[in-house]
Amino acid sequence: MKRLLVTGGAGFIGSNFIRMVLDEHHDCLVVNLDKLTYAGNLENLAGIEGRQGYVFVRGDICDGPLVEKIIDEHEIDAIVNFAAESHVDRSIDEPKVFIETNVTGTLTLLEAARDKKISRFVQISTDEVYGSLGPEGKFTESTALHPNSPYSASKAAGDHLVEAFGHTWGIPYNITRCSNNYGPYQFPEKLIPLMLNNALNDRPLPVYGDGLQVRDWLYVRDHCRAVWAVLAGAPAGRIYNIGGCSEKTNMEVVELILERLGKAKSLIRHVTDRPGHDRRYAIDAARIMAELDWKPSVSFKTGLDKTIKWYLENKAWLENLVSGDYRSYYEKMYGNR
Repeated sequence: MKRLLVTGGAGFIGSNFIRMVLDEHHDCLVVNLDKLTYAGNLENLAGIEGRQGYVFVRGDICDGPLVEKIIDEHEIDAIVNFAAESHVDRSIDEPKVFIETNVTGTLTLLEAARDKKISRFVQISTDEVYGSLGPEGKFTESTALHPNSPYSASKAAGDHLVEAFGHTWGIPYNITRCSNNYGPYQFPEKLIPLMLNNALNDRPLPVYGDGLQVRDWLYVRDHCRAVWAVLAGAPAGRIYNIGGCSEKTNMEVVELILERLGKAKSLIRHVTDRPGHDRRYAIDAARIMAELDWKPSVSFKTGLDKTIKWYLENKAWLENLVSGDYRSYYEKMYGNR
């Protein structure tokens, strides 16, 4: 029986991972540690509370005594660290918060893993640590790190700490670096849910610059199964890129959303580009495909249709978010364009 501490499990990817584990791996105990900041939402886990094999603890990954208490009480043998501040725009506004969570928080978890002799530590990272690509080529696991935003710099620092603890103290670790995720329960500051929400309400769709930035899109459940494959079968010390094999420009994504919803392209508004905006990311996922027999199973068009269907069927979930912190943030970033 695997006994997992999943940090950030009330966030977008973490909550999907917990749902996947409880649905598909019934011999697991999952303890979810989440601070419940603006993007951590227990509604993402509606129907999970009370299920056998699931425990929720509200708390901060920077709280070392709490982390050690959880490990002791639940006999945790593996940590999967999804907890992170993750939005580039917010990192430009408030970089210190990103350092506290993504660096200090990761350090705290690693110290607990070392002291409690955890059998596996999986760090969930991002392709953004590699920087920006030209029109050709893809990121491999040996690509040098070249982060270009406070967010990606904080994630790269966390990755380096994981490797350092592995080298210095022998902690069995893996690092995964994924491309852009999308799917159910994603906070509507990210591209796809932001555009979906605005289009559904006939609000302008703000597109940075010319909109020709290229990203590789990965359906979130495919990502979760890749993380499980790493946790269950990867040799310690290996890094794995996880990609969806679906490169699209931001404009392609936005126009496809409008087409699916039957909305006019006139809703698109080009806004001032993000400072230091990386032009292109592309993932080479050959290693995880060859070594762990994983590959993405959901095409982008199918995944987008599934995502749109979920948001249309869960409008109340979305409405509960587009107020308060998110509304004030949206107005600050995009005004009334």
